[in-house]
Amino acid sequence: MADALKDIYSKEFLESFARKVQSAYNIFDEKGFVDDVMDNKWQELKLKERIRRISETLGRYLPEKYEDALAVLFSIDEECIGFPYLFFPDFVALYGIGNEHWNISMKAIERFTMRSSSEFAVRPFIIADPERMINQMLKWSKSDNEHVRRLASEGCRPRLPWGEGIPVFKKNPKPVISILEQLREDLSVYVRKSVANNLNDISKDNPETIIEIIKKWKGKNPYTDWILRHGARTLIRKAAPEVMRLFGYGDVKGNSIITSANLSVDLKTVQIGENSTFTYEVYVRNGEHVHIRIEYGIDFVKARGNVSRKLFLLSDKTVLGGEHITGARTHSWKNLTTRRHYEGDHKIVLLVNGCEVSNTIIYLEK
Repeated sequence: MADALKDIYSKEFLESFARKVQSAYNIFDEKGFVDDVMDNKWQELKLKERIRRISETLGRYLPEKYEDALAVLFSIDEECIGFPYLFFPDFVALYGIGNEHWNISMKAIERFTMRSSSEFAVRPFIIADPERMINQMLKWSKSDNEHVRRLASEGCRPRLPWGEGIPVFKKNPKPVISILEQLREDLSVYVRKSVANNLNDISKDNPETIIEIIKKWKGKNPYTDWILRHGARTLIRKAAPEVMRLFGYGDVKGNSIITSANLSVDLKTVQIGENSTFTYEVYVRNGEHVHIRIEYGIDFVKARGNVSRKLFLLSDKTVLGGEHITGARTHSWKNLTTRRHYEGDHKIVLLVNGCEVSNTIIYLEK
């Protein structure tokens, strides 16, 4: 989550929210709540830390009894819609994890996910009692509401970004698959994207499980086929042989679909911050049409002199036999928050269906 997102929790936002709470709970101390949230450490807090700070502070200013505190939030949640209100379900994860609160906490998580999103809030409940939560999520997977159905999938992702990992599902994803089975033909794109992302998570720890799912599900429903293709994207990027075969990618190593290929660059020396342009061409052998994925990779020099390869997609399509594919891509060598560049030789490679077919070198200088 970008740091700038944390700024949605401005003083004006918190004051507006406090007024909403006070309208339903007239002894709510608006000023005290805002002042306590925005203490002298507030500016240092990251996004999720700010969400948790708001939840913790609400616990001190709302009624002491959990059920009564939820009643206040229930009375205003229709006015509190969207990403900024992630602290509603976070409040449940913080104060409602006890067994005695189970039923009302599940009701709150389901209700709040329709207004904002509860996939982070369900993680502590899953870790505390995986079997019970899987049964609950199976019920959610059959909901009429797409937000609730998405929660059933998104909440149990083994590697949900910015969320707690779930080691038990990384080790054994079978319970998660039982939920995805219910959603594999879902009419909602919102839900199908989550199912695909869940499968992609599973593929990182259990690639053989995804291969078996592809064999079992593929070709029975167009929605499911889209999910499978998107859910196998990491394995496709790694050019896992069986996955490539299942999705119809031609063989480059053995009975090669490529007769020749070339990769060239406009500049052999580039300064950090400049752009360079790669030109590529691939000659496909005569014969039947074939599915090919063309990528370029860069072996980025790291601070200690080692290299790390990153791939960039150029094309992924079915082409005719004998086709001559050409193209160009401009690449920026500017420093990013996620990647810094270092001086040295950078190998640029052209890959077809995961196999290197051509390469060149660029020297990057300060």
